[in-house]
Amino acid sequence: MYGTRGIQPRPGQAFEEVTAPPSTYEDLARLIDYPLLEPELTDDRVVEGLNLARRYAVASATVRPCDIDLAARTLQGSAVRTAAVCSFPHGTQNTATKLYEARDLLRRGAREIEAVIGIPKLLSREFQYVQMELQQLSEICHKEGALLKVIFENVYLTDELKIIACRCCERAEADFVATSTGFASAGYTLEDLRLMRKYSPEEMAVKASGQIRSVGQALEAVAAGASRLGTAAAAEILDEWKARMTPASPPEPAAR
Repeated sequence: MYGTRGIQPRPGQAFEEVTAPPSTYEDLARLIDYPLLEPELTDDRVVEGLNLARRYAVASATVRPCDIDLAARTLQGSAVRTAAVCSFPHGTQNTATKLYEARDLLRRGAREIEAVIGIPKLLSREFQYVQMELQQLSEICHKEGALLKVIFENVYLTDELKIIACRCCERAEADFVATSTGFASAGYTLEDLRLMRKYSPEEMAVKASGQIRSVGQALEAVAAGASRLGTAAAAEILDEWKARMTPASPPEPAAR
């Protein structure tokens, strides 16, 4: 069933992730990362999404690099963390480009960086390359007190490569490993979540992304080891939770 693992902050950071069954609205809301990553989003729609994230008090709102200034301004003063993707969606940029992008996003106000692992290098079994790249990204993020989430895109990987990717992230002291971008042919699976949780250290959290659309799916992902849930259905999930938690009204007395 559910774990009760507390994820402690690394030096210089202030955060806590707990994998436990949510018992309140706030518990569930702080598990959710709200993505605003579709290429067709206009500025107005991004602001609308950011305001939704504030209204529902989710953990973070994740934006495209071109929207980081807008997100930092809109979320200023709220508890919602400003997150941005890096090397998205395939991790194909060279290391220098990834590092420049991460530094620029942090300078502009990102508090969480979601970087796609170098998928071609991982598939080519160039593990030292992958390791060193993640190490540098981790150092950049932690120097600024920000979190690094590493996205695997599991649909392209064997179980062996998923395990190796977890080990690389552990050595790099990444804060999260994430299942997917939401832009590939498949998102998270419960089996992948269990695998990633098994082969990740206690201090590294796991994020599930893709096709989480109900409270039931959210609870299943948490039970499998997820500490964050990337879902565009944040409003629907949290509204469903409110409806579940609202006591039913007693029936009206029958008319005499």
